[in-house]
Amino acid sequence: MSINEAQKKFGSVPEIGFVVIGRNEGERLHRCLNSILEQCVALQRSRGIVEHQEIKRKTKSLPMPIIYVDSGSTDGSVEYALTLGCETVQLDSTVPFTAARARNTGFKRLILKNPNVEWVHFVDGDCALQPAWLSKAAAFLSINPRAAIVCGRRREVYPQKTIYNALCDMEWDTPIGESNACGGDFLARRTALESVNAFNPTMIAGEEPEMCFRLRKENWSIWRIDEEMTSHDAAITSFIQFWLRNRRAGYAYAERCSIHATAKQPYCVRELISILFWALVIPTVALLFTAVIPLISVLLIFFYPALMLRLFFRRLKLRNSIRRSLIYAVLIPVGKFPQFIGAANYVFARLNGKKQPIIEYK
Repeated sequence: MSINEAQKKFGSVPEIGFVVIGRNEGERLHRCLNSILEQCVALQRSRGIVEHQEIKRKTKSLPMPIIYVDSGSTDGSVEYALTLGCETVQLDSTVPFTAARARNTGFKRLILKNPNVEWVHFVDGDCALQPAWLSKAAAFLSINPRAAIVCGRRREVYPQKTIYNALCDMEWDTPIGESNACGGDFLARRTALESVNAFNPTMIAGEEPEMCFRLRKENWSIWRIDEEMTSHDAAITSFIQFWLRNRRAGYAYAERCSIHATAKQPYCVRELISILFWALVIPTVALLFTAVIPLISVLLIFFYPALMLRLFFRRLKLRNSIRRSLIYAVLIPVGKFPQFIGAANYVFARLNGKKQPIIEYK
């Protein structure tokens, strides 16, 4: 059965609920919540259910349940979500905020208040659903019973605004088909999430791929379909934001490796080896040979432009523009250095028995 054929049978599609997380997202959250409402109405219309305004007037509720989980916003985010009819949860500020904790809290509240919900759509507060996404995603899950998660193409709203936004847009463009992981926006099967206890609430980053790893161990599958899913506003306008985002990524690689890596399944080992090679081994060896054999040091330094050239031509083969290919080729190697610092932060935190606070970049 094709996705289009499945879309004609929405009467049999399980109930869907939404979990949105955010902190001081401002207008981005407004755009996020309203995009969800629009998609809910569109899906309800396809099921032959009355329009949102009539639903709200008769039942005093949203067409589909939406839980907004807030992590200490001071910009009126909670108040705005309430005006739309969303149920809101404000996390206890005495416990460190994490996206994983927020998503788990929202997931539990959603099921508690709406026990009939079988599929859950998670959306980050800086993202907005794209038209037709919800129906396509629902159709895919309906014809793939072992699919735990389906996601699509996440795009940056302003990729031309900064080189860092452009890099994010390229990073989101992952291959179509069965995947190893997803990002923060996706439609999930409730039973699959419950089978692995959803997200690891102690992780400060990388909680989505970590959960996907556990899902795949339980023989669930993760899929990315060829469909526009969300628009994302990274709002990375400075190098320090880029640095912090990569530092957080390095920390997440190290933590996921520490939790799951084995000899048979070297989870995240390849990524960590790459980080160590480019950010530690090459600079250290080059420095050691500076006084003894300077030529070796020079040759080692040339490894970086060689890497950049390889990345540049690889992006060109993927039909990226020259500008985007150049951005990718330069920023990916540069990002190895803050990633190394983040990985080192994790090691030192483990040795000292301390927990790393959340690393925020905006």
